[in-house]
Amino acid sequence: MASDLAGAEFVVAPDPDDPALTQTVEGIDHTGATVSTRVPVERPLTLFLNGQEIVTMMTIGDRPDCLAVGYLLNQGMLRRDDPIERIDVDTDLDVVVVRTPSRTDFEARLRRKTLTSGCAQGTAFGDLLERFEQVRLDQTAELRTSWLYTLARKINTRPSLYLTAGAIHGCVLCEQDRPLVYMEDVGRHNAIDKIAGWMRLQGVGPGGKLFYTTGRLTSEMVIKCVQMQIPILISRSGFTAWGVQLARQAGLTLVGRAKGKRFLCVSGAFRLRFDADPREVVPEGAERRGARADD
Repeated sequence: MASDLAGAEFVVAPDPDDPALTQTVEGIDHTGATVSTRVPVERPLTLFLNGQEIVTMMTIGDRPDCLAVGYLLNQGMLRRDDPIERIDVDTDLDVVVVRTPSRTDFEARLRRKTLTSGCAQGTAFGDLLERFEQVRLDQTAELRTSWLYTLARKINTRPSLYLTAGAIHGCVLCEQDRPLVYMEDVGRHNAIDKIAGWMRLQGVGPGGKLFYTTGRLTSEMVIKCVQMQIPILISRSGFTAWGVQLARQAGLTLVGRAKGKRFLCVSGAFRLRFDADPREVVPEGAERRGARADD
């Protein structure tokens, strides 16, 4: 699969015309007129790892296999080398089950604990922070400003639920100036988990990859990106203080407020290569059309 990505763009992309992902609702606009608008759906998806119930996520419902595997990987409940026997999805029950040939280390740890509400989350988060400090990101990776400008234009003009209905977040796996895999969901964490799951299921590694997101650069986004061993994270939105702190700790290149000709790098600036003159950057034709108050 990795060789199939050479020269490719948008191997996976949003399908804003999928009727299962949005609903039409009526409302009253600022003039008092009755209008119809499309809004994304939210539906529960309960994830099981073998016989252990892990979490119920709110999601738009597409690519549940990628979401399930990516969530388990990014939460440290499934290791990169853990074999996956099969993935069962029951759309009637809103359940996805990831099955491995034997119980995982995570299930063994849970059995030694008294299960209370949120125990799985707390167990995973503590282990996640321990592993976070052990990750070593590629120091030779680079981000050319010409790539950044080109990616922003390609991604923000691509047909998507974000442009069609709003109230949605997108994450894009990229290679140089090429967007490869574009996933959307009601939560930015779901979108990045879908990409992590897709990479695991397709056998695509992090080498030469960078990440673009429409959402805020929070501690959670930084942790997930580092866990995926992707050294560059870009957003059209801003940062949180802990997100910046963790990025600096991990040596992650963190670029935010990337809109039009502007951007701000607050961590890992040694990877930046200034090869484009901002004065010559062609403005994004759909930038204002795509910008929404619910970013």
